[in-house]
Amino acid sequence: MKSERFAASDANAIWQAGIEAVRADRLVKKSLRREGNHLSLGDCSIDLKPCKRIAVVGGGKGAAHMATAIESVLGKKIVDEKVSGWVNVPADCLTATQKVQLHAARPGGVNEPTDEGVFGSKKMLALVHELEPADICLTVLTGGGSALMPAPRPPITLTELLAVTRLLMHRGATINELNMVRTALSEIKGGGLARACGADTLWSLIVSDVVGDPLPVIASGPTIIPESAASILRAALESLNLLERLGTERVPRPVIEFLRQQTTIVDCPAHSPKSIVNQIIGNNAVALAAASEKAKQLKYKVISLGSDHQGEASEEGRKFVERCCQIRQMNPGTTDRYCVLSGGEPVVALGPNPGKGGRNQQFVLAAVVEMAACAAHGLTILSGGTDGEDGPTDAAGAIADTALLARAKHKNLDPAQFLQRHDAYSFFNACNGLLHTGPTHTNVMDLRVAIVEVTN
Repeated sequence: MKSERFAASDANAIWQAGIEAVRADRLVKKSLRREGNHLSLGDCSIDLKPCKRIAVVGGGKGAAHMATAIESVLGKKIVDEKVSGWVNVPADCLTATQKVQLHAARPGGVNEPTDEGVFGSKKMLALVHELEPADICLTVLTGGGSALMPAPRPPITLTELLAVTRLLMHRGATINELNMVRTALSEIKGGGLARACGADTLWSLIVSDVVGDPLPVIASGPTIIPESAASILRAALESLNLLERLGTERVPRPVIEFLRQQTTIVDCPAHSPKSIVNQIIGNNAVALAAASEKAKQLKYKVISLGSDHQGEASEEGRKFVERCCQIRQMNPGTTDRYCVLSGGEPVVALGPNPGKGGRNQQFVLAAVVEMAACAAHGLTILSGGTDGEDGPTDAAGAIADTALLARAKHKNLDPAQFLQRHDAYSFFNACNGLLHTGPTHTNVMDLRVAIVEVTN
């Protein structure tokens, strides 16, 4: 049996292997190819000779490295002659580029729209509007893009948009629900960027951070034009119904009035590029596959639970431990070592006066409570946001084993109390269980790793 110290090291190595596989720059270089003057993405190819300009726009936590990878693929001569661009990224993701302007649209670790984000979104809309039909627009989109690319539709203000966003997040809205409302209130989302584009060719390279990879939801679909006016009306109506269920007294009145108007009137410009390609180049399944391969290299038997876990974080953490304990019970009398993997993005419905934490820390804390209740030993659990962020904290998530339970007991810390008041960060900070990675320059939801030692 491996010591828990080595099990924790293995769990971290397996998690890191998953992150490495979905690094945004790596995904771009695997998907976008240039041979001479021909650029290809998937099954699509285009001749670069006729175009005078190649605009690179977009946003997300991995968008900075996607932009630099595009410049690398195109090569210095083409970049110098034809490329310009504007990409909104978190301030702690800025890096050197050749011609694409990277814009700090929000501080690191603060996943909310800002005035700087609005400024950058307007720059993008203006840039693509100036393109000629023979030009090319390349869009880079990753998780976090929705908050990084705010462009409230008049008369909605950023303050009102921010109030709605905070209300939805506080009530535990899913990413689908959150982005549906953002889209209804935005000029750039829901195909707004594509409709503004003057080029006939728009290729979008997308790293998915949403269960099931629904294109209209990832970064709120700035390059996904709705199929019909009816679908736009339906989205506005569903957004209105969702906010009304939360209580209209909590929602800024201009937002409610705007959505009510949008359920009867649709302003949908007819123009759009003739060739729009939306290509998903990476997702949680890619990270899970790489993590699985690393676990096998470390001689673990791997059980993958898939990428579609999106329930309440505390319940998901509890069920994860239950599944690990079942594996031990089904394999008595052996010395097998198992690695259990899962992905997804659970939600946290906050109570009054919550403490500090994030969904991954809440997940692991619930796992700790369950481990203590069933006296689980030989079990190590790690859960982290693949973007290196977890809630409004400096951690990506947390890692726990029976040694951490012992430290908590020694300090007279009751994990159940911290769980109830949504204060996971304080618990793990006191017990040395936080997972710190810094920005990973990608985002494919969350990745969880459990090491299960089966002993006599």
